[in-house]
Amino acid sequence: MKKMLIYSLLILFFSCAENNNHSPAETAKIVAESFYHGDEATLKKYTTAEGYAHLASIQSMFIEDKNSEADFKVVDKAIEDDVAWIKYSTSYDSQPGIFKLVQNDGQWKVTHNGPKDKGPF
Repeated sequence: MKKMLIYSLLILFFSCAENNNHSPAETAKIVAESFYHGDEATLKKYTTAEGYAHLASIQSMFIEDKNSEADFKVVDKAIEDDVAWIKYSTSYDSQPGIFKLVQNDGQWKVTHNGPKDKGPF
């Protein structure tokens, strides 16, 4: 009986643990939705400091209704070592966007891609 209780508690613990190791595409979706819906806490969690500063500075111009659907779709992606590029589309913008992601402590985070960054698309 004791063993069963211990196993049950372990299963409960692992099933409730949050999975923070999202793929680059999943991270890009989280960032795009939090950007358009004005969720600054989530945006900060899934971006680098430089990426957050850039996105937060322009976020107020793009905020959409929190109940609206982003209809996020990955158009193209490229991953090489600890850098990923995600080209995506949303229902909020007529042109596809591109996120540059870097792996930071095992987690993918969106960072700022400047004009000198040459992505694969």
